[in-house]
Amino acid sequence: MSIAFGLLVLRLVVGLTVAAHGAQKLFGVWGGSGMNGWAQVVQRLRMRPARPLAWIAALSEFGGGLLLALGLLSPLGSLAIIGAMLVAIATVHLSKGFWVRKGGFEFNLTLIGATAALAITGPGAYSLDSALRIHLPEPVTLLVGTILVIAGVAVTLASRTPQVEAKPQTT
Repeated sequence: MSIAFGLLVLRLVVGLTVAAHGAQKLFGVWGGSGMNGWAQVVQRLRMRPARPLAWIAALSEFGGGLLLALGLLSPLGSLAIIGAMLVAIATVHLSKGFWVRKGGFEFNLTLIGATAALAITGPGAYSLDSALRIHLPEPVTLLVGTILVIAGVAVTLASRTPQVEAKPQTT
């Protein structure tokens, strides 16, 4: 077996899993809520403007997952997934601890690690980048992309409205 085959397996499993997760949000398949339901979730997470941010998140997962699975335009798919997972950790999973069994960030962190490794190593010989001879400038694409992901995550998290505390009822 070869390293290129190992990278293909990793890209397909991680990329298609994340793309399917995004498809739940975009199309309402596989038990997903579709865009209307997903936009309501983003609204409940207090991110503003909810609908555009819901689209960005869903497309980051779906499109990023497909790019990763295909090995196309590497490392852009990885960066899209990492951004979506960082926001998911910060807004949903971090407060629930590490283990996914309790709603924690274990799975998201695993996806970040796998996609970061693929962004660093490249997609391998069995990829559309290799077949089409696409080579985005290294390491500039990864460095600039990482800065843009950090900025995008920061702006998204800064868009959150303050949490309203429940006022105690007086009798």
